[in-house]
Amino acid sequence: MAKRSLSGKKTLITGAASGIGRATALAAARKGAHLVLTDVNAEGLEETVESVRAAGGVVDVAEALDVSDYDAVTAFAKQVHEQLGSVDVVMNIAGISTWGTVENLEHRHWKRMVDVNLMGPIHIIENFVPPMIEAKRGGALVNVSSAAGLLAFPWHAAYSASKFGLRGVSEVLRFDLARHDIKVHLVVPGAVDTPLVQTVDIVGADRDDPRIQAWIKRFRRHAKKPEAVADSILTGVEKGTYLIHTQFDIRFGYWWARKFAWPYEFAMARANDLFTTFLPKEQR
Repeated sequence: MAKRSLSGKKTLITGAASGIGRATALAAARKGAHLVLTDVNAEGLEETVESVRAAGGVVDVAEALDVSDYDAVTAFAKQVHEQLGSVDVVMNIAGISTWGTVENLEHRHWKRMVDVNLMGPIHIIENFVPPMIEAKRGGALVNVSSAAGLLAFPWHAAYSASKFGLRGVSEVLRFDLARHDIKVHLVVPGAVDTPLVQTVDIVGADRDDPRIQAWIKRFRRHAKKPEAVADSILTGVEKGTYLIHTQFDIRFGYWWARKFAWPYEFAMARANDLFTTFLPKEQR
């Protein structure tokens, strides 16, 4: 299978102000992508834009916004489409994290996880993918979930609710968008040393507790750098890989959880082909 080049491709990246988002923006720019960037952090976003341009990369549009705000995303999409037309690659990287046991988590914690980590990507998909379909150029949709979207980690119920949800969206769109030559990629990072490590909200626990600080230090020693994760993402996009792992331990753990993947994938692909026949001919 021929590699899909990012050179010249209009590439939307959310969460571009820091961490995986910034690293991916810089790496994509080096490959010749024309970037459309957004993040809730205006100052960090501007720093990313300056870094990309200083290295000779192209940023066509950059706008600070909260992806959980549907109206803001819709207005942003209108601006992008009026200026550039449809994009070629959409990367949903923006995300936040809150951990805690169910008796400590409050409704606001659950809601914020779903609003940002699940509804945020859905808002982006709603606004940017249909124009990609209409343009008939194919493309790519990248959704950054988490190892916590594959496996059950302690204290991750609220976070996993959002990340399992994004995995579900991706699993369906993987087959749904195939007929439009839009490849879907689900990224499932394990430990990544981003600013999120220092800011994650651990409900019901004292972050200054020496035991928690020791755990954070161990996490960071084990964690991948954002730049390594960005390289994995772009390599997966170029190769057309659906499930993009960034760490062997997560890949191995998920293998145990899903040993019989092939019959399932075959059945889902055939079922999607069947359901497509129910659409009006002009939409097939």
